[in-house]
Amino acid sequence: MYSGSSDGESHDTSSVASRKLPPASSMLWVRNLRRYIGSGAGLGSEALMELETKRILLDIFKEKQQKSAEAGTIPSFYKKKPEDGSISSRVQRLAKFRFLKKQSDQLLNADDLDAMWVCLRENCVIDDGTGAEKMNYEDFCHIASVCTEQIGPKCRRFFSPSNFMKFEKDESGRIAILPFYLYVMRTVSLTQARIDMSELDEDSDGFLLPHEMELYIRGLIPNLAQLRDMPGTFVQMYCRIAAPKFFFFCDPNRRGKACIKKVLLSNCLQELMELHQESEEEVTDTEQAENWFSFTSAQRICDIFLALDKDSNGTLSKQELREYADGTLTDIFIERAFDEHVRRGKTGGGNAREMDFDSFLDFVLALENKDTPEGITYLFRCLDLNGRGFLTTADIHTLFRDVHQKWIEGGNYELCIEDVRDEIWDMVKPADPLRITLSDLLSCKQGGTVCSMLIDVRGFWAHDNRENLLQEEEEPEEES
Repeated sequence: MYSGSSDGESHDTSSVASRKLPPASSMLWVRNLRRYIGSGAGLGSEALMELETKRILLDIFKEKQQKSAEAGTIPSFYKKKPEDGSISSRVQRLAKFRFLKKQSDQLLNADDLDAMWVCLRENCVIDDGTGAEKMNYEDFCHIASVCTEQIGPKCRRFFSPSNFMKFEKDESGRIAILPFYLYVMRTVSLTQARIDMSELDEDSDGFLLPHEMELYIRGLIPNLAQLRDMPGTFVQMYCRIAAPKFFFFCDPNRRGKACIKKVLLSNCLQELMELHQESEEEVTDTEQAENWFSFTSAQRICDIFLALDKDSNGTLSKQELREYADGTLTDIFIERAFDEHVRRGKTGGGNAREMDFDSFLDFVLALENKDTPEGITYLFRCLDLNGRGFLTTADIHTLFRDVHQKWIEGGNYELCIEDVRDEIWDMVKPADPLRITLSDLLSCKQGGTVCSMLIDVRGFWAHDNRENLLQEEEEPEEES
């Protein structure tokens, strides 16, 4: 009895074992579930973002593998920027925002700087000979501890041994506290400026476009004491006038974007920051006009353009531009300025080409900064009549012929063009005695004077009367 029962059970067990279960992947409900999850329809937002991130990283990895296999050992030099609205673009912006926020939180504010100045003055020593407030390295370390207690650890990085060694020391090994404090203020100011510019850098490539630079300047206006009272109707025009100076000096290749690092290290930013100071004494219009970023200078540029634009069409023709600087510029220079620095209009006609306001700003910047490498480079392109990269004696003769004509029309004495040409050669001392290159003008330290002599009769007059002008400048100093 028991044996028969046992045989029956063993028979049932063997029959169950003989039937194989289908694999999980072949089951319909498993396939539907995997398809549902793979599409992302059943996931939350975080899981969906993680799935998208994994997919993007996998695609990037596969693309790099494929490119490296095709290119061999040649590295890639171009990286495609993420598309707007994509996950990678949003992650990049979020990371940038958090990084800049962290950097901003580590900066010293105005109250922190005031507290540091108080600590420096309270813990320094007075030099008996000069009366200057100084500190040795022991005082330096003590002030660092006091400032850390009062302000916090964010000021500690300024009190490093390497920073102490940057400053000039007296025979006792002490440094003055004022240069150190000015160094801290300038570092904080430049860091804040870089953070502000980076926030406006939409594609995070380290460069600012013209409209981004204008936004940066617009944001500074309320904090600049000398621009605070500017009429609101003139703000947009002011930003349009102020921004091109950064691109004139920080964008030598005229790519239409300025490197943020170059902007921070340029004299342009320092000139703009000078408007922070409230002038206690009355400043003349001439002194204000020397600063390109002053309200007076911006108004002057705008008024000059409006006065030259006789037909009020928003652009300047060659005939209109000839009236600039009381008509002292030569006709050949005006022609060459249009050839080299004025974009051709869509109408196509060469005679219809006119100078817009942006090109006019570059024109004025070059003439007002003739002694700078950027100004000389701008003017040299106009002087290079044949576009060969150098000037010959024939070019000098052709350029100065117009200056000579205006010189005689002004009632001045007769002069020999060949003598002026030889004088220019002696001033430049070119490496090749038969030609003058741009590098020759830049290295001779008189490139601005040479350019002025060849394009402006007033510039040649200033050079011809340089000794009398120097004597007139020295006389008021002796009287005072």
